[in-house]
Amino acid sequence: MRKIFTLLTIATALLMAQCNQPEQKVDVSPISDATVKKVTAELVKQHGDSQKERIERGVAQVAMLWRITDGTETDFEQFCTTQFVSDDAALEQLFNKLSYGFEMLNGYFILLSKELMKPLHLDWGPVTPIDELFGSYNAAAHLNDDLYANKIAFITALNFPYYTLKEKTEMGENWSRKQWAYARMGDMFTSRVPAQLIQNFSTVNTNADTYISEYNIYMGNLVDDKGQTMFPADMKLISHWGLRDELKSHYANKEDGLAHQQMIYQVMKRIIDQSIPQQVINSNEYKWNPYTNTLTKEGNEVQATPEPNTRYQHVINQFKALKAIDEYTLKMPNYIQRKFEGEFELPVDEVEQLFIDLVSSKEVREAGKLISQRLGRPLQPFDIWYDGFKARSGIPAEKLDGITTKRFRDAKAFEAELPNILTSLGWSKEKAKFIADRVKVEASRGAGHAWGAEMHNDVALLRTRVPASGMNYKGFNIAMHEFGHNVEQTITLHDVDYYIMHGVPNTAFTEALAFVFQKRDLDVLGMKEVNPDKEYLETLDNLWSCYEIMGVSLVDINLWKWLYNNPNATADEVRNATLTIARDIWNKYYADVFGSTDEPILAIYSHMIDNPLYLSAYPIGHLIDFQLEKQFRGRSFAAEVERIYSQGRLIPQLWLKKGVGEPLSVTPILEASAVAVQKLSEKK
Repeated sequence: MRKIFTLLTIATALLMAQCNQPEQKVDVSPISDATVKKVTAELVKQHGDSQKERIERGVAQVAMLWRITDGTETDFEQFCTTQFVSDDAALEQLFNKLSYGFEMLNGYFILLSKELMKPLHLDWGPVTPIDELFGSYNAAAHLNDDLYANKIAFITALNFPYYTLKEKTEMGENWSRKQWAYARMGDMFTSRVPAQLIQNFSTVNTNADTYISEYNIYMGNLVDDKGQTMFPADMKLISHWGLRDELKSHYANKEDGLAHQQMIYQVMKRIIDQSIPQQVINSNEYKWNPYTNTLTKEGNEVQATPEPNTRYQHVINQFKALKAIDEYTLKMPNYIQRKFEGEFELPVDEVEQLFIDLVSSKEVREAGKLISQRLGRPLQPFDIWYDGFKARSGIPAEKLDGITTKRFRDAKAFEAELPNILTSLGWSKEKAKFIADRVKVEASRGAGHAWGAEMHNDVALLRTRVPASGMNYKGFNIAMHEFGHNVEQTITLHDVDYYIMHGVPNTAFTEALAFVFQKRDLDVLGMKEVNPDKEYLETLDNLWSCYEIMGVSLVDINLWKWLYNNPNATADEVRNATLTIARDIWNKYYADVFGSTDEPILAIYSHMIDNPLYLSAYPIGHLIDFQLEKQFRGRSFAAEVERIYSQGRLIPQLWLKKGVGEPLSVTPILEASAVAVQKLSEKK
């Protein structure tokens, strides 16, 4: 599940916010190069050569951001000469006051957004139009404009210089914690995006999220060619997460699990190509045969109406909303660059190559052969979700459901157990209580998410589906994932030395800890595994997870490249392009492993619709997860989590070097996988 990120924070709003608005003229700076040189020289003369670099960077940054509405060149000169701070103590005081102010603004705007979105995120009955309007309202939309208007943004940019990713990489290893905090303050204001663009993006994004949250399939209404059902009558699964997890659960079903999996895959293909009947989405009025795509009601066949490419219209809406920012961010003039180099702080070309290196590897192909042997059959496309390397794969779902529904009757029962979960993983009672007290659990309308706090006096939210019968095992497994996010969110807010450094380098690092927690679900249930092959199994489970989600991420990246080359595409054209890209990547990196071509399965992920280019955080997170687990072996799990994550928001490679002693790479997982395949094959 994805972590809900604080889109309302100032820095992220500047990077991400825009809309599909009528074309408008972009203001340019009225400050001439001559004035910049003059002001720079005056400040260097006044404050000395020791301040020269800060002055040059700060004055240039303010000049780039200045608009006619902010004042004349004389006003600019007066602002710079009066607002530049050179004294160390005064600069530190300014930094602390800015940090407190931004914490209050970020924290309360996020808290307000959490409250307004409750009708969308929690199961409070049908979503009404007024719920969607409140949920998509961004109270912070004008914050950016306001902070420039009252000059807080300019004071920040002048005194805390911005450094590029290349500069952070080259210099950051020798920076002190304070220097890093000052550099992160310098990231706050790098562009100016009009408020109406921010609000419109919020609306578009919320609409896509609501569409996905309401996309459920009533599994008990699926029938085969004989008109027979195979799923429980009351089973309702969200796409794609619920469908995927149900498919995974049937690897333990030796009797007819394959038939269940094949039917789920057929449903997925109908969703991807939009041949799914509109009548069966979030409705149990009809029986549906996903193979023949026929509908019946009370025994009579009914005309099916395909979903009208709604899925891909949301992709277009997101693209147009995000593309509009391009002309406002000259340093990163497209969303792909802003997402990877700006937000992930990993260039997209490096990320793509990382993924290709793994999905092309011989280690993956050897793992595929091993999986086929373990299944006793040739691989099928949905075996990208093979779950047989996990200890629970051999435990019947009914047994696991019986344990979790009894222990976690509802969201409040799960919340009450959070301290016990943490102590079972090695935290002291005091620290476990500290973390648990700062997490609130709520039953989710959608698949679930974690939403962290942005100020010290707020709490993180954990949301997951909880049926009336109690939290089933799949829900518990998801809840453990989300709780991993919450633990990260709490540690990186409360244990990081500077507020401006709170958080993680990028979303992959919170996904990594979520994966780490998710894998310990059986430990928490008191079913600790004693399998001597555990390390080999976990290695291959990570490798296969990487293989699956890296292909999905490559589809996501390449679709966005296609969108930029075809900015006026229709929803039908986007659907066709998505299918083509998904099949091409399958044929290139998966067909030889699975023995089938032109499979569209890599396009099923819902994040492609409601969270543009987020998907790459997952495979990066899996790689980090593997490197973390190596670090945890033989050490206190809780102590290492706290030590590593209290580093806060360094750049990714430096965070990893300091945390686990090596940079991000596919080499560790590939080397370990080669050994694991050999060891497990010897036991066949």
